[in-house]
Amino acid sequence: MVLHTVKKVYYPSKVPPFAPQVVPYQGEGVTVRRQEVVGYNGDEAVALAVKQSKVDVVAAYPITPQTIIVERFSEYVADGEVDTEFVCLESEHSAASASIGASLTGARVFTATASQGLALMHEVLYTASGLRCPIVMAVANRALSAPLNIHNDRSDMMGSRDCGWIQIYAENSQEAYDWTIQAFKIAENTTVQLPVTVNFDGFVISHAMETINTLADEDVTGFLPSRKPIFTIDPEHPVTVGSLFLQEYYFEIKRQQEEALQKSAEVVDQVAKEYCALSGREYGILETCGMEDAEAAILCMGSTAGTARSVMRKMRAEGKKVGLIKLWLYRPFPVEEIISALGNVKALAIMDMALSFGAPVGALCSDIATILQLRGNNLKIFDVIYGLGGRDIRPAEIEGIFNEALSVAQTGIVKESVKYVGVRE
Repeated sequence: MVLHTVKKVYYPSKVPPFAPQVVPYQGEGVTVRRQEVVGYNGDEAVALAVKQSKVDVVAAYPITPQTIIVERFSEYVADGEVDTEFVCLESEHSAASASIGASLTGARVFTATASQGLALMHEVLYTASGLRCPIVMAVANRALSAPLNIHNDRSDMMGSRDCGWIQIYAENSQEAYDWTIQAFKIAENTTVQLPVTVNFDGFVISHAMETINTLADEDVTGFLPSRKPIFTIDPEHPVTVGSLFLQEYYFEIKRQQEEALQKSAEVVDQVAKEYCALSGREYGILETCGMEDAEAAILCMGSTAGTARSVMRKMRAEGKKVGLIKLWLYRPFPVEEIISALGNVKALAIMDMALSFGAPVGALCSDIATILQLRGNNLKIFDVIYGLGGRDIRPAEIEGIFNEALSVAQTGIVKESVKYVGVRE
């Protein structure tokens, strides 16, 4: 395991040491902050981002593959590098509950989980969003039991996709680091006041060391001012929180919550612009490649986008008009941005790394099909179920998906509305 922190660096015996590099980054018309180039896995990158965000409370329970996040952060606490209350609870349900209590006092709060841990939190996820607690939670996406599997797919978060949290998906360790910092500013915005999950693929990102660019502590502090809660609980002035709301008022509360979630997309976009000015790295609602003239495209999230982008560039070099849409923001679902990104594409393959048992298609494909129908768009689509339990999606398989989409674009015929890729039938 490789760990780099500001004060000390550990290296495994078989890996030669290297000195962190400090480099300036050139933005468009502006020189952004100088940054350290270091080696981190995704979990370590998130832990550093939380440290730099000056979090008041971390409440967590370990579960593979997110454990390194809270382990690493506990070292920051033990070494006196942060002024954070670290609370190790007896379960993920308790960790989420403690996070809510801390958030309601006005604290900046972080937690992390995966898989069965997220499932155990399920009840409390709705409480956190209903109470408008701006908690940030990292989720190292992992398959759900049974059978037991500790590797990556997105069954965990897809099972909680309607819990009222803002949901962001990172492609790599750099994005996991950057989005964690941005997530606090998004969640704590006074027009939002909602919890945020930063999702990244378990083991694929959480345990894979990559070179990433890290901001200086003072630059993160300047970007992310102290939280200014609009409401706090205070023992000196007791109030009732989470009280009973029956038919007379419950509907109105949920409607307000939905309005805040929908408006949060504007805040995500604005925070991304501010972060780009600081870091030189562009984020937003979604990212497109090759869509300006694409006839067929793939839409996906997370680490899959890296492989798909590489395959897309190879195929475009061969003269094939293919494109890629990568979603960063999944909830709220970016309807207008997706419709705009699709342009004049004739066929779209949607990549679902989770099964929606008994449903016509997977969760992501269902959302796409819905917005197309509502807009009267007759774009030909098909769903691709892949990667369950951590099974690799290979470049050759992604090329096959692109070629299938090209065939649909040319013929107008979808042979399989749901295509299982990489499974032994």
